[in-house]
Amino acid sequence: MAVDQQPEAAKRPIISMVGVAKAYGGAVALENLDLTVFAGEFFTLLGPSGSGKTTTLRLIAGFERPDSGQILLDGTDLAALPPFERPVNTVFQDYALFPHLTLIENVAYGLRARKMPKREAHALAQAALEQVRLGQFGTRKPAQLSGGQRQRVALARAMVNQPRVLLLDEPLGALDLKLRHQMQEELKRLQHESGITFIYVTHDQDEALSMSDRIAVFSQGRIEQVGTPFDLYERPNSAFVADFVGSSNLIGSAHDRLLRPEKIKLLPVPAALPDGHEGQTGVLHQATYLGALTRYIVRLADGTEVQAMEANILPLTDRLRLLPGDRVLAVWPRLAITPVQISTAANIDNQGEVE
Repeated sequence: MAVDQQPEAAKRPIISMVGVAKAYGGAVALENLDLTVFAGEFFTLLGPSGSGKTTTLRLIAGFERPDSGQILLDGTDLAALPPFERPVNTVFQDYALFPHLTLIENVAYGLRARKMPKREAHALAQAALEQVRLGQFGTRKPAQLSGGQRQRVALARAMVNQPRVLLLDEPLGALDLKLRHQMQEELKRLQHESGITFIYVTHDQDEALSMSDRIAVFSQGRIEQVGTPFDLYERPNSAFVADFVGSSNLIGSAHDRLLRPEKIKLLPVPAALPDGHEGQTGVLHQATYLGALTRYIVRLADGTEVQAMEANILPLTDRLRLLPGDRVLAVWPRLAITPVQISTAANIDNQGEVE
């Protein structure tokens, strides 16, 4: 059973942040942050640059100290522990592998630093390489590997120490799109098989939605919402979350109703409004073919501009051909509308260089 499917009483907090604040000079990075991560879950810190997610990760790792508040691991305050004494490991985007060492030596480095005998350390390192499907490459050097393979070595090196929590700071950011998707699947598999708690930082909403048990959405040093991918996408609690997590249309006179693009269907005018639906006429402004999907931009009669997404599932001969300038009826199920609160965090501008 996945962590997010367990009853609340069965979940054990492993990381608790209580009233944590952090500033750099005059820039506030975190403002009175409260956050709980449960043992064994894949938890993602999601937000734009400058929102505070990386600062949160660095505070847990011990690379930074909070100005106020507590950070607890299994109820123990981490304040007095330097990074190397905390039962956490960090995986960075740049891998940080030693170029002169073999893969076995790279993975075993932390074990050897703790005075573990070489034979035992190398046996554990070999097992870790096999877990990331690189067992046959132990004698190679990092320069002989692809970017994705080097990232797997960095994961093996972090996991071989059996940390209670593994921190991942945008580890896939340097990979191309196809390889990044492959590594997302690999990371989720490794987390599930190992049972280690993963805390993952990203600004990529699709990455967060596809991998996470729960997600904390950050904005301007605060957490806007914590929830499952389903909750954040289907039931966002603010305009900021609705806009940042997935594509969104905010409609209504106050722009306080959320309508996802895939809920909208376009019909050529004249057309009747289907039962159980509402909609408006408008003019198609743009049509963009994306392979599996076609994205449309429509200017409705009330002046609102909305985005619609349609899956290209029908044969070419049966698809509706709409061109810019065509008058259309945009319709959507009444139940597809979600009310949202207009948040003061709806502006997603960066805050300097603080992350």
